[in-house]
Amino acid sequence: MATIDELLERIEAAPRGPQVCALFDFDGTIISGYSATVFLREQIRSGQLSAREVLEVFTAMAQFGLGNLGFSALMAATGQLLRGLDEASYRAVGEDLYRKQIARLVYPEARRLIAAHRARGHTVAIISSATPYQVEPAAADLDIDEVMCTRLEVEDGHFTGAVERPTCFGQGKVDAAEHLAARIGADLDHGFFYSDSTDDIQLLERVGHPVALNPSSKLRALAHDRDWPSANFGSRGRPTMAQFLRSIAATVSLVPSFAAGLPIYALTGSRRDALNFSLSLFADAASALINLDLAVKGEEHLWARRPAVFVFNHQSKADVVIMARLLRQDIAGVGKQEIRRMPVIGKVLELGGVVMIDRKNAASAIEAMAPLVDAMRREGKSVVLAPEGTRTISPRLGPFKKGAFHLAMQAGVPIVPIVIHNAGDVAPKGDFVFRPATVDVEVLPPVDTADWQAETIDEHVREVRNLFLRTLGQPEEPAPSRPRRRRAPRKSAPEPSAATPGKAAPASAEASAVKKATAKRATAKKATAKKATVKKATVKKAAAGKAAPKKTAAKAAAAKSPTPKKARKAGTGRQAARPKLRSSDTP
Repeated sequence: MATIDELLERIEAAPRGPQVCALFDFDGTIISGYSATVFLREQIRSGQLSAREVLEVFTAMAQFGLGNLGFSALMAATGQLLRGLDEASYRAVGEDLYRKQIARLVYPEARRLIAAHRARGHTVAIISSATPYQVEPAAADLDIDEVMCTRLEVEDGHFTGAVERPTCFGQGKVDAAEHLAARIGADLDHGFFYSDSTDDIQLLERVGHPVALNPSSKLRALAHDRDWPSANFGSRGRPTMAQFLRSIAATVSLVPSFAAGLPIYALTGSRRDALNFSLSLFADAASALINLDLAVKGEEHLWARRPAVFVFNHQSKADVVIMARLLRQDIAGVGKQEIRRMPVIGKVLELGGVVMIDRKNAASAIEAMAPLVDAMRREGKSVVLAPEGTRTISPRLGPFKKGAFHLAMQAGVPIVPIVIHNAGDVAPKGDFVFRPATVDVEVLPPVDTADWQAETIDEHVREVRNLFLRTLGQPEEPAPSRPRRRRAPRKSAPEPSAATPGKAAPASAEASAVKKATAKRATAKKATAKKATVKKATVKKAAAGKAAPKKTAAKAAAAKSPTPKKARKAGTGRQAARPKLRSSDTP
């Protein structure tokens, strides 16, 4: 059996360029298990299928498995169940099922293989007998543009119950692959194809580099006879009993770790020392139970500037263990309110200084986070939180919220980005079981927030997020384009009328007055100066018995602006200038 590293070496040895095809089967190869099962289970759960229809589906699947029914006939039988349904709605169901159930079935090793082919400039494609509604959400997540699959007939936006021919199965896969190769100018003799089943034997024999991934027993034997590379991945699928029991132990280890700190509190009276001891104990115990290793770059940045706001990209529930292992002491965290309802563990986390916020209620979240500023300023504690707000279904970075950045400005502390590369290998979103893995972590240098302003917070968030994207090798977020404003024609400022002080004279009178004043200045400067003096006195006298004329915008602004002396009394230090958290800035 080949290792993932050996498979990656084969990719690295291949020529560069899009003329090399890297074709991946989907079910059993990219994901563990079968996506059709997820769709069928959802249709049964939602009541879309009657008992008779469910029996018909299982009968057809059994006949196909026994070789008594062809694939096209199987698809024709199952396609009838969708007749009349709205295609757009069914596509939305597929995307929802991918996010909630299928995404966590993607093998991390498959992601690495796809990324390695992409790095070589190869044309990566999914070629599957499944439908687009099962495959395309995964292709979008994996950044795969080429998708060849079995398509259902649609008219006027609704399924007809028929299947487009030929289906993407057996020889149909070979035809689809050759069509792709002809379109991009590739040669399948130099191409790769990854599959788990002998159903794909024709395409495996057609390409130059066949690979059996998570193979069935038949394909494993065939790959051995033909000296094809073969690999099994244990990172997904049904966990072992040992993994299940160790995952339970790692989860509940927080409680005895917290209890172990109580004697320190009783003997020293220091709640801080007790919590630091418990946090370190939990980090080491949980890591050992999970069999979690960390490969850390930039570890010195964890201690360079404390207190600080540590921000990390959130992929897995293992992130809690990872962050505890990295930071060790003097930290306060932020968690969702639902954690409080967890038996025992929720209370332990709350007593340990984790602030529980209601993400649906921005006002209460802001109020709950206010003590964190005091904890940083007065106690020297650091705060750790995920600006994405929730776990992502893949390593792709989600949008950032602003709460962490306002916290850092309020407390006058730096932000330290912690980039976690592959925590999903340990436990993807939706999985309970922890699996052994080595997680790569990069700690970036602290980002100073001393000169940040609330008015430019979006720019600062984008800059920090781009640090994450750059480190993860993902496309950076561009600066927003500013719309160009059309300049209005410049007009002369109106002169105040002598008859009604504070009001602008008509434009025609203004032009006449300007012209007349210019002529007088050219011929008789003394007369003009004298007239201006008399005019000023007249205006002042007229204003004495009336309301004071309105100030111009410039004078009003000057009147409102404090003098340098007043500004110094009001306080212009950094703390005074700190913006307050707003309801739109919850983490």
